[in-house]
Amino acid sequence: MIDLKIKTLLAVEEEKNFTKAANKLNLTQPAVSHQIKELEEELHEQLFIRKKGDIIPTPIGEVVINYAKKFVAMYNKMLEDINHNHKINIKLGITHTAESNKITEIIGSYLISNPGISVTIITDTTDSLYKMVQNYELDLAIVDNKKNIKLNYLPLDTDYLVCVVNNNSPLAKKKIVTLKELKKENLILRLDSSYTRRLFESTLESINESIHNFKIILELDNIETIKDLIRKNIGVSILAKNTCIDEANRKKLTILPIENLSMIRKNYIIYTNYFNYIDKLKELIKHYNKEMNIKINNG
Repeated sequence: MIDLKIKTLLAVEEEKNFTKAANKLNLTQPAVSHQIKELEEELHEQLFIRKKGDIIPTPIGEVVINYAKKFVAMYNKMLEDINHNHKINIKLGITHTAESNKITEIIGSYLISNPGISVTIITDTTDSLYKMVQNYELDLAIVDNKKNIKLNYLPLDTDYLVCVVNNNSPLAKKKIVTLKELKKENLILRLDSSYTRRLFESTLESINESIHNFKIILELDNIETIKDLIRKNIGVSILAKNTCIDEANRKKLTILPIENLSMIRKNYIIYTNYFNYIDKLKELIKHYNKEMNIKINNG
């Protein structure tokens, strides 16, 4: 059902070269050129230009490629649904924070009670997850901020950023940590591309404070590694509370609010109008909140 012109368009965009695209499609180079020319004539637009030896999409070409990717993704999803013999397979995107939020464990427990459903999980940044949902490469995504983009949003939960410290730290004996105390600590932070980091920095700025006044010794994106470094007393961190609930309940780490900083993060599930299993999604959200409340109350 996918036209050869569409396949050729995407191969040229990926390979940035007509010859390489021809090899990928088992076509001749003139055949690839012919397919692109036909598509350009059909649309009355130039789709590619030659630049420094590469084939680069024009602005209109970018638009056409984006729609072509959406079409292919929807077609593949249709085949997937047909071939699964009526079993529902959902492609779910999650952030690195959600990955450390026991979400996969909770989804797994939900699937045990729902054998007609399977889930494929992909982890990426919030910005990438938005793009993949828009391009129909993902059915759903759990994101930690709401953008002004035409998608459907369902609230999942509300989380907070907290200070996470080693149990043997003097701070662990306190009920709250002050910014003055935090400035004396070695900080291990998420990368500045993460929403957690951006939320921390923007909240500091809102009270005329700066991240540059803190001792940042390490920046990385793997939350499990950050928690391991805290357990080894390398430093302290600012993380989403729900990512540390299990460790706090098992007395492996201590979590503290930060005085004068209210860092609320709302998590949403995003999806397009073409997602067909809203009832199952609502069941999953209900199951998630029940399991998370159990974890929180156990603390």
